[in-house]
Formats: sequence, C-alpha cells, structure tokens
Amino acid sequence: MNRILPFIQGLFRPLETDGAVLYWAKEILVALLIVSFFWMLAGLVSASLNRWGKRLARFTETDLDDRILQRIIPHISRLLTMSGFYLAIRSLPLHERLVQVFSGILFVVLVIIFFNLLFHALDEFLQWYLNVREEDSEDLISRNMIPIAEKMVMLFLMGAALIIILKHFNYDIFSVVTALGIGSLAIGLAAKDTLAHMISGFTLMLDQPFRIGDRIQLAGGQVGDVSDIGLRSTKIRTLDNQLLIIPNSDLCNTMLINQAFPDARVKGRINVGVAYGSDVGRVKEILVATALEVESVLRDPAPEAFFVTFGDSALNMTLFFWVEEYSQLFAVTDSINSLILRRFNESGIEIPFPIRTVIMEKGPE
Repeated sequence: MNRILPFIQGLFRPLETDGAVLYWAKEILVALLIVSFFWMLAGLVSASLNRWGKRLARFTETDLDDRILQRIIPHISRLLTMSGFYLAIRSLPLHERLVQVFSGILFVVLVIIFFNLLFHALDEFLQWYLNVREEDSEDLISRNMIPIAEKMVMLFLMGAALIIILKHFNYDIFSVVTALGIGSLAIGLAAKDTLAHMISGFTLMLDQPFRIGDRIQLAGGQVGDVSDIGLRSTKIRTLDNQLLIIPNSDLCNTMLINQAFPDARVKGRINVGVAYGSDVGRVKEILVATALEVESVLRDPAPEAFFVTFGDSALNMTLFFWVEEYSQLFAVTDSINSLILRRFNESGIEIPFPIRTVIMEKGPE
C-alpha cells in the first residue's frame, strides 16, 4: 500500500505542475461543450418545428407555411450546428492567424447556409403565389415567370452574401461596387437593344396585356394566338399556321387588340343591303330570327339588327351577334350568311346589285 500511493501521486503530479496542459484541456473541453450544445440545440429545434410547427401551420388557411417549414428545417439544423463549430473555433487559444483562417472559412459556410435558407423560403413563396394566381385567373404565363424570378432572387441573394463576406474580411466594398457599376454600364451600352427587349419582356409578364393562348390582333392587321412569351421575343401562331416572332420592345410600344380579354366571347357583325321599298321592320325580324337559328349564337346578349345608312343602291342593314369563343366566329358567320340568303329568297326580299342610272340628254342640232 505504501508503494501504490506514491505511484498514483506520481501519475497526477505532471497534471498538477504543468498548467499549460490543464489550460489546453479546459479550452478543448469548453469547445467540445459548445459544439455539443449547438448540436443538441439543432436537433431540438428541428424536432420542435417538425412536431409543433407543422401542427400550428394546420390552423392557417393556406399550405404556404407547411411548404416553407418543410424546406427550411434542414437548413436551420445545419445553421445551428455550424454556428457551434464557429464559436468553438473562436474560443480556442490558437494562433491568431489560424483562428482567422478557420473562423473565416466557417463564416463563409454560415453565410452560404443562411442565404440558402432565405432562397428556399422565398422560392417556395414565389411558386405558391404564382400557382395561386394561375388557379384564380387561369393565367398560363406564370410558368414562364417562375424560372426568371428564381434567377433574380438568386442573383440578389448572391450579391448580398458577397458584400457581407467581403465586409467581414475588411475589403473595400465601395471599390467593388464601383467596378461592378462601370462594368454594368459598359455591358449595357454594348447590348442596349437586347436589354431593351429583356426589360420589355419583364414588362409584358408583369403587366400582362395578353397571355399564352390569347388571340391578339396587331396594329398591322395580323391575327394569331400567342404561343410563347420569352425574354427577348414573343411568338405568335397566325391563323394560317405560320409562326410570327416579334421583339418584345416592339410589342410594348404598339397598339394591339386582345380578343380573349376580358373573356373569350366575341361580337360578330354582318352587313347586308336590301332593295329600296323593302319593309325595314320585317328585314330586322328576319335577320334576328335567322341568327337565333344557329346554335352557336348566344341568346344572352341577344342578336340585334339595325338600319344603318341609305346607300346608293340599297338600304344598308347590320346584324350584331355574340358567340362563346372567338375561334367559332368564322364558322358561325358563314352559317348565318347562308341562312340569310335563303330566308330573303323565301320572303321575297331582294339584295340589289349596284345600279347606276345614266340620263343622256339630246343637245340642240
């Protein structure tokens, strides 16, 4: 027993005398405790959000909060864990240069994780918002805006993250911003036409004068259905199945008619002339009754007939009618014209040819 006690005391004597060893052991233990605390905190926060956060999100009317929680919970866990490593490295009594290097790397990782979390949250909100608009207004253009808006959000967050990182390492941000501004100005001057088309494309997507699938009539008289709206140009498929490609800046600065807005109904018009001496009231009744014989003609609003002008050879009448979709207008107009010709023949109403009377007076011999 007398031999054992001195041996044990000899083992612990270096720890008692060597203060540096105890100091390092204490600092490493503190660092491990910090990492362990934040690791357990990350697990606790993730479990709480998975259990209680999703339960609270069920009380809301939309599923936006559920979708955001599902996407950001893993990033929150990583953010807390890396925060523990960052604080642990800062607490160790290493050489100042080593602390700066390792803490700087961890700081960059923390910034990336944080802005990645923000990107996923904003991206989920953006997709939810555009999907809601698409369901409410049957807007097919939203699918084109999603990737564009995602890229804009990503560029903004990357710029903000870069500024924060440079500020952390004591770099002059103003010189970087100035260089970026000069470079952007040079690029803008070199590609001003392309940028004008791109800005016009954003304007078309936000203002929405027309949507994909709408039938529009341009100022030049061309009529077609919008098949695609891109950043630089818009593609329109004409009625004879040709693809018309128009730069977006031209569309933004011209006047056009959207036949599909505010709805797909369209008003048709038929002009017809009857001979002088015809019963105008009877002609109106026949025109309205003839339009109602065609099944595709809407009853509300009902067809209307008007006596418009006195022509050189005829009394000019106009028939107005509505159809459910603009794509049916040509076929319905053809049916009504054929029926009008038949009903006028049955009723003895004449559609006169242009007549010109020439009176020749005999001059003196």
